[in-house]
Amino acid sequence: MKGVILAGGTGTRLRPLTNMLNKHLLPVGRYPMIHYAINKVAEADINEVMLVTGRHSAGLYMEYIGSGRQWGLDVSYKIQEEAGGIAQALGLAEDFVRPDEKLLVILGDNLFEDSLREEAHAFAREGSGAHVFLKRAENVGRYGVPMLERERIVRIIEKPITPPSSYAVTGIYMYDNSVFEIIRRLQPSARGELEITDVNNEYARWGLLTYSVLHGWWIDAGTHQALREAGARLWEREEE
Repeated sequence: MKGVILAGGTGTRLRPLTNMLNKHLLPVGRYPMIHYAINKVAEADINEVMLVTGRHSAGLYMEYIGSGRQWGLDVSYKIQEEAGGIAQALGLAEDFVRPDEKLLVILGDNLFEDSLREEAHAFAREGSGAHVFLKRAENVGRYGVPMLERERIVRIIEKPITPPSSYAVTGIYMYDNSVFEIIRRLQPSARGELEITDVNNEYARWGLLTYSVLHGWWIDAGTHQALREAGARLWEREEE
């Protein structure tokens, strides 16, 4: 299994902090935000990782992460030339993943407590289709929300007015190699981007979208308030 960390985007909700620096390099606790995503991939026993980011701050990522040796990883880099959406960024990793390999994808601004090791091992051995991680949350209408049917997701609805469940779809995904074929067929959304929810819903349409639920804390650190909360959580954890 390969790891892909997506660290692009313009960070508009975190301005002015992101006027000069990509949001995934902002400090959270003792480390830059991106440090924690790399840790989670390493904890899952994945050895090869691709980091996808924009031109803005790309050199700083390479300076901080380097080859990934300090994590026991082999890290490579890919540049997303324009803000074309999460699915477009993931599509850039196609040459990185062999046809018989699966991949763990983490959005770099998702900070969370749970280890992904058990689920990653199980998916690498026996999984097919796609697998997403859910978290019960308040105000789930701010996220993609799944319609659930036993162990599968029937559909994900983005920012629903009336949520069909109390779970948010987090920015943690596992896919088989068919994800790249799906991305190639995607049409841009109304905002002109290739949406990861459209990818997941294609798997759902095939009956191949399974899920796990995170039990520890999870924060989408894309706002000032969430960034403060994540920092407090991680300081507390690191001082234990």
